Amino acid sequence: MKLALYETRVEWGLAAFLALMAGYLDGHGLLVLGTYVSFMSGNTTTVGLRSGQDNFYAALPSAIAVLFFVTGSFLGTLFSQARFRHSHRLIFGAIAGLLVTVAGLERHGLSNGASEIALLSLAMGMINPALSKVGAESVSLTFVTGTLSRIGGHLAAAAGRKPVPDAQGPRDSHLARARIDASIWLGFLAGAGLSGMAGSHFRTWALLPPCIVMIALGLFGEDATPSSEKRMTSSVSGMHGAA
Repeated sequence: MKLALYETRVEWGLAAFLALMAGYLDGHGLLVLGTYVSFMSGNTTTVGLRSGQDNFYAALPSAIAVLFFVTGSFLGTLFSQARFRHSHRLIFGAIAGLLVTVAGLERHGLSNGASEIALLSLAMGMINPALSKVGAESVSLTFVTGTLSRIGGHLAAAAGRKPVPDAQGPRDSHLARARIDASIWLGFLAGAGLSGMAGSHFRTWALLPPCIVMIALGLFGEDATPSSEKRMTSSVSGMHGAA
C-alpha cells in the first residue's frame, strides 16, 4: 500500500510538471506561430471555420497541427506499450530531440512556420501517452477541457456522496481526484503564463527551458508510469503477502 501511494505521488508530481511544460509550449506556439500545438479542439474549430469560408490557406497551419498531434499520439502510444525497459525515457528523449531541433531552427534564423508547427505538435502528441493515469485517475496533460469536466464531475459526485470507482485505498476520494485534476489544470495555466513572460523578455531562448527539462527526463528520469503488468504483479505480491 505504501509503495502504491508513493507511486501515485510521483505520478501526480510528474503529471503536473508535464502539464506545465505542455502549457508553456502551447503558449509558445500561439505567441510565435499563431497556432496551438497542443489545444486540438481550437485547431479543429479553426480548420472547420476557415474551410467553410473557402480560406484553405488560413486553415492549413491548424490542419498540420492536428495531423502531427495525432501522429505523435500514435508514436507515443507505441513507445509506451513497448515491452523494453525504460520505454518512457525514450519518449522524453524523442520529445527533447524535437524541441532541440525547433530551437536550433529558430536560433539560426532557419525557422519555418509549418515545419515548427509540425515538430512541436508531434512532440505534444507524444506527451499524453507517456503518462495517462495518476493512480486510477485518467489524466490529460496537453489539453484541459476534459480535465475541467472531470473536476466538475468529481465535485458533484463528492457532494452526492457517490462511491469512488476502482478506489485505491481509504485516501482515494472524489475530492482527492478533483485535486489531482485541478493541479494539472493549474500547471497548464502556469506554463502558459511562463511562456508569455519568456516570449516577452527573451524570445530567442524561449524554448531552452523545456529542452533542458525533456533532456533531463530522457536521461535521468525514473519510469514513473508503471505498466499495467507491473501494477498487477505488485498487487498480486501484496495479496500473497497479506495471505
